[in-house]
Amino acid sequence: MEIAVWSNVFTAAFYLVYFAVVLTTIFVVILDNRNPVKTMAWILVLFFLPVAGLVFYLFFGRSARRERLISRRGYARLTKRPMAEYQAQVSLRTPIERQQLMNFFNRVNGSLPFGGNRVTVYVDGASMLADLIRELYKARHHIHLEFYIFEDDAVGRLVRDVLVDKAREGVKVRVLHDDVGCWKVSRSFYEQMLCEGIEVVTFLKVRFPQFTGKVNYRNHRKIVVIDGKTGFVGGMNLAERYVKGVAWGVWRDTHVKLEGKAVYGLQTAFLTDWYAMDRSLFTSAEYFPKMDVCGNAVAQIVTSDPVGEWRDIMQGLMMAVCGARRYFYIQSPYFLPNEEVKTALQTAALAGVDVRIMLPKRADTWLIHKGSLSYLAEMMDAGVKIYLYKKGFIHSKLMVSDDNFSTVGSTNMDFRSFEHNFEANAFFYDRDTALALKEIFLADQKSCMLLTLKIWNKRSWKNKVTESVVRLLSPLL
Repeated sequence: MEIAVWSNVFTAAFYLVYFAVVLTTIFVVILDNRNPVKTMAWILVLFFLPVAGLVFYLFFGRSARRERLISRRGYARLTKRPMAEYQAQVSLRTPIERQQLMNFFNRVNGSLPFGGNRVTVYVDGASMLADLIRELYKARHHIHLEFYIFEDDAVGRLVRDVLVDKAREGVKVRVLHDDVGCWKVSRSFYEQMLCEGIEVVTFLKVRFPQFTGKVNYRNHRKIVVIDGKTGFVGGMNLAERYVKGVAWGVWRDTHVKLEGKAVYGLQTAFLTDWYAMDRSLFTSAEYFPKMDVCGNAVAQIVTSDPVGEWRDIMQGLMMAVCGARRYFYIQSPYFLPNEEVKTALQTAALAGVDVRIMLPKRADTWLIHKGSLSYLAEMMDAGVKIYLYKKGFIHSKLMVSDDNFSTVGSTNMDFRSFEHNFEANAFFYDRDTALALKEIFLADQKSCMLLTLKIWNKRSWKNKVTESVVRLLSPLL
């Protein structure tokens, strides 16, 4: 009898403490003053899945917006040479209607716009990989690689062997890869590089208990810098599927090679991330060499991260959409927009702007794809044209508007890219680059089906319910 009494006391105490923890967590979420939609999503998870919800919040829910990757003094040292080159520019020939956007990125993100760049665009992994290897073999001083995914497969091993060759020649090689993106890659793959003198650093290792709260913050950037003069940025990782495609078709992606002073921005992004993980700050002239004009493109490298004060790329895209006068075209593998971006797109379409969004008809992630589909009806209702890519999987993150603005990078149109990931995009403010990317979009459009509300509303109630349920979790995906 006494044992039963004590058992009941312990059970009651456990539930009391447990619910106190749940309620305290909910209170913390509310006090964090996040987007109300996201706050409600967390409250629902904690309320209806209390055990799983607490674990989920521990790993994915805590905010780090008040932290910094690098001190202001350290960043000033890092950008001293690029700043001098930026200030030495006589003038930048940019569209007057995009000047405010450029200034926004400069003030909020510290990103410096440069003219006189050459841009090469890749629309498939094979051509990008071939050119990347060609440029890597030209390296004389250093190679910096930063990828979300660096797989131990035919493509990953090919790039690794090139890096080993260059390291043996005396070129300084540094590799930064994301821990979650490369979870399936064995340690021995990177150890082979380490044994050859290549510096390899893992971004935010997920180790219990130190970094459980940062498992949600992933480095989604794809950056290569060669001798400080040539850079690559875009949506492609180092993995075989980016070249060979998927079972249901091609893997359509967009990447760019930059030659010119815009590479300073890629170098700054890489060295900032390297310092955050390795605590080594490189600021010497070899990393920011003098460069001559080699093209006509005006480019600005913009980064965003979950530890800054502002959501730089997301806010800039809102400005770009609101600044569109004739058209705004978007390619993205996922479409889970927050309320601000969704409203901006709908408002532009309602004002008569030709807004087009291209998504995959079939995606690589069932859950996120279902959530993406839940937004389509209300977008079409506002006049946004939805194109579903049928040739395979479109992973491209491309946007172009009014023949005077375009961007290519790693940023998806979803909550994760806007709020949780470390992202990097190249923004362009010249006519030639915009027209080239516009032609790519229109060429891809030939491999799409144009969705209509009449067709879309005929889908089964089962799909509608599934999409709506998944949408409730979209701020957390």
